[in-house]
This record gives sequence, C-alpha cells and structure tokens, in this order.
Amino acid sequence: MIQYRKILELYFTDVSQRTISTSVGSSRNTISDIVKRAEKLGLERLTDNMNNHWLEEFLFPEKQAIEKGFFPPDWEKIHKELQKKNVTLKLLHMEYDQQARDGGKIPYAYRTFAENYGKYAKKYKATMPIRRKPGEILEIDWAGSTLSINDRSNGGNLTVYVFVATFPYSQYSYVEGFLDMKSANWLTGHIHAFEYFGGVPDSLVPDNLKTGVSKALRGEPILNEAYRELADYYQTVIVPGRVRSPKDKASVEGTVGFISRQIIAALRHYQCFDLRDLNQQILSKLNELNQEAFQKRPGSRKKAFDEEEKSYLHPLRQTRFKLSEWRSAKVQPNYHIQIERMYYSVPYEYIQSDVDIRLSKDLIEVYFKDTRIASHMRLYGEIGQFSTLTDHMPDNHRLYLEHTPANSREWAKTIGSNMEEFVAILLKNGSEKKALNQLMSLRSLEKRHSKENMDLAAQNLLIASSNPTVSVYKTILARNKKREHAKDDGSLSKMVTNENFGFVRGANYFGGNPK
Repeated sequence: MIQYRKILELYFTDVSQRTISTSVGSSRNTISDIVKRAEKLGLERLTDNMNNHWLEEFLFPEKQAIEKGFFPPDWEKIHKELQKKNVTLKLLHMEYDQQARDGGKIPYAYRTFAENYGKYAKKYKATMPIRRKPGEILEIDWAGSTLSINDRSNGGNLTVYVFVATFPYSQYSYVEGFLDMKSANWLTGHIHAFEYFGGVPDSLVPDNLKTGVSKALRGEPILNEAYRELADYYQTVIVPGRVRSPKDKASVEGTVGFISRQIIAALRHYQCFDLRDLNQQILSKLNELNQEAFQKRPGSRKKAFDEEEKSYLHPLRQTRFKLSEWRSAKVQPNYHIQIERMYYSVPYEYIQSDVDIRLSKDLIEVYFKDTRIASHMRLYGEIGQFSTLTDHMPDNHRLYLEHTPANSREWAKTIGSNMEEFVAILLKNGSEKKALNQLMSLRSLEKRHSKENMDLAAQNLLIASSNPTVSVYKTILARNKKREHAKDDGSLSKMVTNENFGFVRGANYFGGNPK
C-alpha cells in the first residue's frame, strides 16, 4: 500500500526523493509521480483530514474508475468546461457518456458522475461552480460593524463604515472604509473594487440600500440613476437582492461576518487620525486574508481568483467613471432651481415644472422628461450665488439685463442722429440709474411709433429746449402724431366735399340757399 501522506510529509520537510523511497518502500518513479501531481494540483501543506485514502482520490481520481471498470472522466477538463456560460453538468455527462460508449467503455450514471465531480471540486477547487460561474457575480454590502478614527477638531471619534465586495465563486474580497454611506462613497467603493480586482463582473448584487436602489419593488426595483450610470459605463448589470432575502447574497453576508471578525475586530484598538491611514491598515489585513490558505482545501482566495476567475472578468475602461449624483427639484417662479443653496437658471417656459438634476464635480445638468434643457458650471464658495443664462429669461427680463449705457447708445444709433444726441445728453446730465430708467421708458415708445417719427421728435426737442427731458419729448411726439392724424383727416374732408368727386349734393339741393 502506498503511504501517500508520509511521502508528502517527508517531501514538504525537504527530504530527498531517494531517501523517501527508501523510507516508505515505494519506487522512485512512484514518489516522483505523487510529488508532481501534488505540485500540479497546488497542494502545499497537509491538514488533519488528508489521510491516505483522501490523498489517493485527490491525486489520482482516475484510478478509482479504472479499478471499478468504468471509463475515467477527465475531471480537470470537466471543471474548466463547466466554468463557461450555458454549460451544465448534465450536458458534460452526455458528452462523457457518448465518448465512453464510442470507446467501448462503461460510463458512470449521471448521479454517480455528479457525486464524483462534487468530491473532486470540493477537494481540488475553492468551490463548486455549479451555481456560480467564475466572474459572473459580485456581491456588495456595507458591514454591520463599524470602525472609528480620532477627530482632530474636538477630540471625539468619527464613525467609519466598511464597504465589502465579494466574488461568490472564489470568495475573493475587497474592503474599504468611508465616513458615510452616501451615494458618492457607494459608487467610489465599486470603482476601487473593480480596480483592485482588475476587471468587472457580469452582474452586481447589492443590498436594497437607498444608495443603490431608489425603490425596492417586489417585481423590479427602481435603481438609483447614478448607480445605473456606473453599471452602464462599466458594461455590467445590477440585480438587487430581494428584501429580507439574505440567501440572495449569501457570500457577501458570510464575508461581512468574516471581515468583521478578522479585520474590524483586529483594528478596533488601532488609533489613527486619518482615513487614508486606516484604509492602508484595512488593505494590509485584507491582502493577508485573501492570501491565507483554505483550511479544508488547498489554495487560497487569491490563488483561486487568479487561476480560475480573473480571466472571465470584463476588462476595465481606460478612464475612470466620473462620479455623479441625481436629484429632483421644482423650477421656481424666478425660473431658477436651488441646489445646495446655489441657484441655477432653466428656460422660463419650465416654471413650476418638476425636473431631474445630474450633479458631477464640475457640472450641473438639468433634464425634463429625459431631455437636457440646461447645464451650468457648478458653483462653490459663498452660498446664495446665481448662475443665470440670458437665453433662459423672458424677453422683458432680458431687455432689462441688457439695459446699459453702451447698449442704450447703440439703440439710439438705430433711431437716428437726433436721438443719439438726446440720449447722450440724458446720460451726461443725470445719474446713471436715473438716466437708465428714463431711457427704458424712452425705448418702450418704439413699439407705438416709427423710427422716423421718434427721430423727428428728438430734433424738435433739441431745437426747442436747451435742457431736454423725456416728458417733454413724449409731449412733442404725441403732438406730432396728432398733427399727422389731423392732416390726414383734412385731406379726406376735402376729397369728400369736392363737387367733382362722385354724386355729392350741395346746399342748393337741401334748400340751404334762399333767393
């Protein structure tokens, strides 16, 4: 009988194969085969449950089938094929069955085939990929326990919340601390996790947190818009776990407890004043845990991830996702929205409408029914600042905003030289504010009078007065208009009373001319 355990115990203590052969009574070829197979399968140390029978089945599973007269499956090949999408153990058994019959051998029944594969996967791999494909799912949650850092300002403590992301297949994890559980940190945790893993999974399974899910409906939860944007950017999908269904994310639930014990508890007395310092300690502990050997199987989380899972992840985008946050607001009567006590304009047609706002570090975008209607550079500093675009204003507001001395002079040029001189006198004689108010009244007359009449009235005013005013100008303009109307009425009267015009009866007809 081959003493597998003793052979490997001696080999792991650096005893030569020649000496091992003499000690256990097995040939050097047998010793070499056992050592090579152990190295190939990643077996680096022995645990208490690894007896001779266990090691024989683990190192040479094909011998069990041959001894019983069955066609030996290639479990390594089966395990790799099962990692591919849409490949099931049932399909692989059908292929194995056909291969055995083509070679005139006896195949295992499906039940025995599945049991033997389960034993192989349990001993050889980190986990059985029957339910979880490598790189398929990343489960995310906040740990229930927290850490703290010292607050320099008041000597108290600041709570640190722990973000955890875990691959169910390999149990490979990422952990980071944040000062709050708001959307920005939730998204930042995802981005840092993707960069730590060096890739992106097919799907994300978060808890039904408000930072990830706006409304946890039974059928189809409504996702936070910023979270959906992150998933679209990295070409993955979000599948929130059901409410009160921890089995939907059992891996991360288990990892949260494990992290709480191994990292959070280990750092509970660690004194620091900076979040970056604490996260460096967390990362150091995390790397130790990911590289720590499994207790009941060979390898580690890191090894299982690198060898079996990492190649199935989607590649990272070259540029990092820019964080954004979505909010909603109602447009105020002054056609502005308020965001963090700053005010941003939107087109006045949307007054009293509900709009969605996308906030990034430098930009604010306003959407109405998925259509962008405004964008502004984000304001910082003193509260109460306004960012107003003239295109968003009503016409009368825009006119008032553009009402300046220079603009008034430009307008006067369009009327005529006399108006230009009149405007210059108004701006020179009075205060700027008073002059602008007078000019606003003056410019409104253009709606009811032609430019020629306005310039003529200005000419009359300049001739008649050395100190022209707007009120006198209006009087002259109105008098000129009356005279023009009167002149037009007189011409019509002459036309009507002319005896050569039509059949006009004079005074003789009505007896108004006595003899």
